[in-house]
Amino acid sequence: MNLQHAGIGMTSPRTRARMVDRLRAQAIRDETVLAAMNSVPRHLFVDEALAGRAYDDVSLPINYGQTISQPYIVARMTEVLRNGKQLGKVLEVGTGCGYQAAVLSQVAQQVYSVERILPLHERARKLLRELKIRNVVLRHADGTSGLTEGAPFDGIIMACAAPALSEALKGQLAVGGRMVLPVGTQEQFLYLVERTENGFKETRLEAVKFVPLLAGMA
Repeated sequence: MNLQHAGIGMTSPRTRARMVDRLRAQAIRDETVLAAMNSVPRHLFVDEALAGRAYDDVSLPINYGQTISQPYIVARMTEVLRNGKQLGKVLEVGTGCGYQAAVLSQVAQQVYSVERILPLHERARKLLRELKIRNVVLRHADGTSGLTEGAPFDGIIMACAAPALSEALKGQLAVGGRMVLPVGTQEQFLYLVERTENGFKETRLEAVKFVPLLAGMA
């Protein structure tokens, strides 16, 4: 799926290619993930006033107290989720502006993404439709308990920090599936949860900083 969108100056394809070179230098090795990062026009997912910073390795505000994660974190979480394998169905908790869902759409057959804040959900839906991304199903819902629709999932990714690992989300993971999510309140770490025939394996990865997971609809 080719999502290349023309841009000028700091939003041009050349700027996107420099971002990918930087991701390689930051030890992102999965070429499928790097190709996805190169194909998704990140500048379209941020406010126009911030478009010039879209490919910097920083998180940026997207209103409603939410952020778009820095490119490295998006690539890192996607790489860990993929683990070098083709993904079938994936669940994302926290659509936000839709950027992570767009990246996932390039590496998975089907993406389900849940967002609790209605204006963000509607904005992401409009943008993904304009980009002709047809393998992403967006839902306006409370994602704290995941999404029974579509479960079990080969992969689950969470774009907000849970205070603890969710048993409900673990239960929606297919055997052989992987979940990548930030966990913690004051101090947050990225965790990998793998479901095996015998149960769950949890691995703590690096320190991260995400907005907190919140319950309810807005």
